[in-house]
Amino acid sequence: MIIDGKKIAAELISEIKNEVSLIQKKGFKLKLSVILIGDFLPSQIYVKNKQKKAREVNIESEVIKFPKEITEKDLLNKINELNKNPDVSGILVQLPIPTHIKKEKVINSIDPNKDVDGFHPQNVGNLASGNEAIVPCTPLGCLFLVKNVVKDLSGKHAVIIGRSNLNGKPMAQLLLKEDCTVTILHSKSKDLKSECKRADILISAAGICEMVKGDWVKKGAIVIDVGINKKNDKITGDVDFDDVKKVAKAITPVPGGVGPMTIACLLKNTIKCFKRSNSINR
Repeated sequence: MIIDGKKIAAELISEIKNEVSLIQKKGFKLKLSVILIGDFLPSQIYVKNKQKKAREVNIESEVIKFPKEITEKDLLNKINELNKNPDVSGILVQLPIPTHIKKEKVINSIDPNKDVDGFHPQNVGNLASGNEAIVPCTPLGCLFLVKNVVKDLSGKHAVIIGRSNLNGKPMAQLLLKEDCTVTILHSKSKDLKSECKRADILISAAGICEMVKGDWVKKGAIVIDVGINKKNDKITGDVDFDDVKKVAKAITPVPGGVGPMTIACLLKNTIKCFKRSNSINR
């Protein structure tokens, strides 16, 4: 089974559009403010896609562009201005940012209630504690994809390749909340192949082209490929798709798997941020 991320995302987008409509009928408006620094082409493409989908669900989206030379002070001042603006529901600073600006300082400066990326330490801590939190978009999207195949994940052994703050760690927290047994693999882990072979659910966010082969995967496993790599001018994932699909119960393609869900979950988080900021249904 190939997990159709585009179709599942479209269904979620439709639900989001209906929810936005109900909010608007009560006299409220939703607005997502995105800060884009420099002229890094992939970031420009990502932001354009986010803006397009936001408009599709009637969420106002503004892109605030700064040259790569912007000072850290000026950026933090702008974020503070957005924090105080009651018309702004959610704030996103598109990563990566220039090296002269401290990423942690930027993330920490965003109001946790407007942090659509879910990167603020308060949201990270709440997620780790099992409390209500804004969850990073890609792991949240991955969970939607897994549960589209199997609703009850209790007792499943989930293996995650990658321990980043953006994907691996929050993914582990989400799966623990679903009562999975979770293993995180990383660059210092021993015998990745045998560890992966034990997984009922295998999620790869390693950033290594087609690293996961068919003989790494247990028959009947669910495989979610978060990787985005280039091979012969084509986008490919961490998983050798043609090889792994022969043994997996379900697998996401790249592109068309996790990517669409990430954007859909960003919009879902924008609604959640709006509700938190306005103390609605908390």
